[in-house]
Amino acid sequence: MSRLWDKGSALDAKVLAYTAGEDHALDNRLVAYDVQASIAHGQALCAAGLLSVEDLTALSNTLTDIGQAHARGEWSVSLEEEDGQTALEQRLTAALGDAGGRIHLGRSRNDQVLAALRLYLADVVQQIHDRIVETVEALESLVREQGSVSLPGYTHMQQAMPSSVALWAEGYATELRDDALGLMRTRQRHSKNPLGSAAGYGTPGLNLDREFTTARLGFDSTHEPVTAVQLSRGKAEAQVLFELSVLMSDLSRLAADVLLFYTQEFAFVQLPEAFTTGSSIMPQKRNPDVFELIRGRSATLCACLNEVMGITNKLPSGYQRDLQLIKSPLFRGIDVAMQTLSIMPDAIHGLRFLPENIHLDPAIHAAEEANRLVVTLGIPFREAYRRVAKRLSQ
Repeated sequence: MSRLWDKGSALDAKVLAYTAGEDHALDNRLVAYDVQASIAHGQALCAAGLLSVEDLTALSNTLTDIGQAHARGEWSVSLEEEDGQTALEQRLTAALGDAGGRIHLGRSRNDQVLAALRLYLADVVQQIHDRIVETVEALESLVREQGSVSLPGYTHMQQAMPSSVALWAEGYATELRDDALGLMRTRQRHSKNPLGSAAGYGTPGLNLDREFTTARLGFDSTHEPVTAVQLSRGKAEAQVLFELSVLMSDLSRLAADVLLFYTQEFAFVQLPEAFTTGSSIMPQKRNPDVFELIRGRSATLCACLNEVMGITNKLPSGYQRDLQLIKSPLFRGIDVAMQTLSIMPDAIHGLRFLPENIHLDPAIHAAEEANRLVVTLGIPFREAYRRVAKRLSQ
């Protein structure tokens, strides 16, 4: 097995295992996007007179076949292949001979993998956005069904002012809509076309039209100058992870509320048995594991964001192998968010508030009473505040 950079010397197996790491496995989720970008690159080469129409047709058809075979599970990127770029080119060359090797003219693995990654991010950000909307719709359904149920509003973990299921659920729905909007704004960074920047310094001696692949692949703009491309590595990824961290923080706080409301001391809510588990020793227990894990997994997103930022901090300009390590925390963070959002709507649909168990402290209307005194008597609020406080203390 030869790799794209092989010059005939053997590579120590331990070095291959360490340098490739899990990158070959991670690249499996990028194969379809790499195929898409490779076909566009081949079209750009053809438009520049650097690839014949016949070779382009053969390359495009074979790339499509290879991508479809991968989607069917007929092959995957192996450690020996090191990465998805090698896996694709090896299969192209095996099928087409020398024509398969022509696709690499005018590109590097650096802009190749980054193009695939950015196309992937465009898709996955939209998917996560849509799943956030489903969670918002579940909260809106809860409002329609039980919005009129009274709830105490808390500050400092003490009953403070009257609230309701509608106010509680609509508050989270509003913030989740904001999270969805923030996530879509990440497009400003991941929708820049890196193709043609090659290893970070362009393609000397080749007259490639970078705008061609920008249009073909649906990027918003071409990443210029070429030296900016490698400097940008990790920024789009970190921005996506930041927005996912904010999202998971909101979901974590929602889960923390539900867990408090589910305690026997509160007993404000009921959870379906399908969303609780039992105890191995206590027969009476039903544990709200789903909401506990939602609460806990917000930490994973913070860790993934910190990992990406830690990898890129203080790197010099140009490509460095450290940048390969960004994929693991990025994909891990995305997977946690996707998994959480896949279960969240059903968890909310199963949530039932129990009005008979929800009791408001009579003093919860104290602020409203003080406001009424201001309106009816025309006294300063601070005086009204003192009068109400004195009455409550008697």
